[in-house]
Amino acid sequence: MTLLMYQVFKTVAEQGSFRKAADIMGLTPSAISHAIASLEGELGFSVLNRNKAGVTLTNYGEHLLPYVNAVLNSDESLQQAVAEFNGLKQGTVKIGSFSSVCTNWIPDIVHSFGALYPGIHIEIFQGTYDDVVYWLKNGIVDLGFLSVSSAADLPIEPLYQDPLICVMPKGVRKAGQNDCIGIDEMRQYPFVAQRESTDADIQNFLKENSLAVHSSYHVVDDLSTVAMVANGFGICLMPELTMLDIPYEVDCYPVKPDAYRIIGIATLNPEFMAPAVRTMYNHILEQYRNMER
Repeated sequence: MTLLMYQVFKTVAEQGSFRKAADIMGLTPSAISHAIASLEGELGFSVLNRNKAGVTLTNYGEHLLPYVNAVLNSDESLQQAVAEFNGLKQGTVKIGSFSSVCTNWIPDIVHSFGALYPGIHIEIFQGTYDDVVYWLKNGIVDLGFLSVSSAADLPIEPLYQDPLICVMPKGVRKAGQNDCIGIDEMRQYPFVAQRESTDADIQNFLKENSLAVHSSYHVVDDLSTVAMVANGFGICLMPELTMLDIPYEVDCYPVKPDAYRIIGIATLNPEFMAPAVRTMYNHILEQYRNMER
């Protein structure tokens, strides 16, 4: 088996199409088909299902793909190490990120890092905490921004303490009320709730303070959540960083007891990173570790 076979398999799996994979790799569809057939012949089992709707992974293919990604990532690491020995800084770094870091930090990271290392290509993948964990564990991304509580068994370096705040419709609280809002007061309002995969730290805060949330509104993204709050459907809890992106007019209050999510940068194996990945990792640590909020 060759690296080309592995790359063809990965690209077809990502695109769900022989033709799309051929266009991306600059090969003919017949060459793609031949590479997959050769791979399957050497493996002794099928890795792809072919049908009129496209191409999907077989059960064997799903289990094999993370190992293929690991081989290709190792080859990338080797190429980067050789380039580094020759005094060059090049390669590709793939970063997974959730929404608020993607909008508030990633543009600065891409610009500042690109100015220092123009030969290193950066790819960004945005998703939920669960997406980033999956991408890291399956070799789809090299580095991932997560909250410490969502990282589970992944090694993570804490960077930033992001306060949780209570978001309420404009003018709901009477003038002169305490700037902070406590658990007992929050119990008086309906909530707009998100799925646990999108706000693990908020769910932890609710459970730790025995705050049972009863909601008729279950949304996925931050913008939709605050839009529902702005239109009077309830209150919500949000990380402070998230609210920097929100255009709706709402009132925000610190919560009591104090609560935070801790944002960090995670990687599958901190002891073994490709040179370009380690360069990016160190750049992020220098930029954001111990950052004043």
